[in-house]
Amino acid sequence: MKLFESELKVINIGLESFRQGLNDTGVKNVQVQFKPPLSQEAALFAKAAKFSARIEKANAKAMEKILAAKPALVGMGIALDVIPGMKKNLILHAGPPVKWPRMCGPMRGGIMAALMYEGLAKDPLEAEALAASGKIKYEPCHEHNAVGPMAGIISASMPVFIVKNEEHGNYAYATQNEGLGKVLRYGAYSPEVIERLRWMEKVLYPTLKDAIEFLGRIDLKSMVAQALHMGDEVHNRNRAGTSLFYRAIAPAVINTSRDPGTAAKVLEFINGNDHFFLNLSMALSKASLDAGRDVKDSSVAVVMARNGTEFGVQLSGTGGKWFTGPAPVPDALYFPGYTKADANPDIGDSAITETNGLGGFAIAAAPAIVQFVGGKAADALNYTLAMYEITAGESNIYKIPALDFRGTPTGIDVIKVAKSGILPFIDTGVAHKNAGVGQVGAGVLSAPPEPFAKAFEYFAKNLK
Repeated sequence: MKLFESELKVINIGLESFRQGLNDTGVKNVQVQFKPPLSQEAALFAKAAKFSARIEKANAKAMEKILAAKPALVGMGIALDVIPGMKKNLILHAGPPVKWPRMCGPMRGGIMAALMYEGLAKDPLEAEALAASGKIKYEPCHEHNAVGPMAGIISASMPVFIVKNEEHGNYAYATQNEGLGKVLRYGAYSPEVIERLRWMEKVLYPTLKDAIEFLGRIDLKSMVAQALHMGDEVHNRNRAGTSLFYRAIAPAVINTSRDPGTAAKVLEFINGNDHFFLNLSMALSKASLDAGRDVKDSSVAVVMARNGTEFGVQLSGTGGKWFTGPAPVPDALYFPGYTKADANPDIGDSAITETNGLGGFAIAAAPAIVQFVGGKAADALNYTLAMYEITAGESNIYKIPALDFRGTPTGIDVIKVAKSGILPFIDTGVAHKNAGVGQVGAGVLSAPPEPFAKAFEYFAKNLK
């Protein structure tokens, strides 16, 4: 009977828009974060529950392998020489499989740049014609133990980092990072893009290769752990990671370079590119997650990747099968002169960092990123906290200071995603939808539901 005499406090379990009137009148309220399951096949949830003990055991095995990984940078090489299955007429791309007719603008632009860089085409028109001719083959980076940011393009002559998982003996490969703006990975193909790529092959690559050989190895896992304590999440913010890598590599560059001028230019390039560490964080994540593949009955995701058209997922327990759905457009802070209408749908293999418990899953360690979309530091904490609801474990090395050094949420469990309706949170760059333009912003998004619904349904139906 005293209800109307006390302060009104409301718990809203309906649409979040229902809160607007309460907010406008200053009424205290809280939104219940309920979402419907991704699949409407109740029998499949019951089946998964029936096999829950076996699934949990399998997930624990996959997670043990993933968390035990020891990724280290052990060398560099030319893609044709070191990437398994690489061929001169093969171009690797980000995300799940896609052929030229369905490729988005930035992926087409990146391929055109690669064909000109390789000397197979003299101009954009010739490159576009060759790309569409059927003479060039296209396959996902992930199917060749590799990863690539944004368009993810790797062609035969490109230098790549070689990352070894020293615990399990598997390798992963990634190109060198070009920097921001008009670059191949964002679909640009102007002469300056090709010129930079050739400098990276002829000058940057041999200098870094010699320096890495001088050092023998660089412990990337420890480097990421430190970067998280310094404000990075090593996907969209790599300033600390790049700085730590610079500190490790600079003395070796100076010791091994035959020309002081070359050493200076190489170090200036790394120092001027805050995202240089991104490709390394992707390769170390790939090397770590591949160790958790092929564990029977495991519902843990080992890949999230986007090709600018589709978003793809692979699970430990379902082999190399892709589960796909339409790639969404990120919510972003756009460069002056651009809007969401200019943006290409989400693209790149860089969501391998989130799959490994980094990136958006560790955004509580890098709250500055949520400013891209007008968010607050508390939002960053909430994004990470939500990810614990859909993961099979927590990192034993990657820890977040703001959460009392709790391990990052790691090992996306497709059953938990399907049951809770909570989707993986990703932070990312944004490419212009047209080939040749390049980067137009950076932002955040939730993964689309379709790949996870498909993955869950296939996984559950095949439990025996």
